[in-house]
Amino acid sequence: MRPLPPVYFLAALLMMAGLHRVLPGAHWLERPWRYLGLVPIAAGFVVVLYAAGLFRKHRTAIKPFKESSALVTTGPYRFTRNPMYLSMVLILLGVAGLLGTATCLLVPPIFAWLITVLFIRKEEAMLTERFGETYLAYQKRVRRWV
Repeated sequence: MRPLPPVYFLAALLMMAGLHRVLPGAHWLERPWRYLGLVPIAAGFVVVLYAAGLFRKHRTAIKPFKESSALVTTGPYRFTRNPMYLSMVLILLGVAGLLGTATCLLVPPIFAWLITVLFIRKEEAMLTERFGETYLAYQKRVRRWV
């Protein structure tokens, strides 16, 4: 059994903190500009709460690899097929901004790649099997990330 995405998210946050402390690299953002990192963090929290609320409203599974009872295509799902994962990336980017060191910027793209390989591709295959042409049409209209 594979850990759920929030575990990978927490590991990414810890990795960023470790890199910031042990191997910070260049300071790419100085105070007070670092506080701009709060913007993507806030956006990430708003989007994830909204997206999760839509799953609850439609009474469909929020856990990866559980069978979906509905295909949610409203709200943030009009712009990205994976707003909850995108929210995690936004929060990681915001934390990288708050920390202001270059090595922290390595973590969000690695996290996004890992989530794509371990979760998104398999979820997309399950959704295609479950919703067929409806999901394929949605895939053509809406990008995976942004």
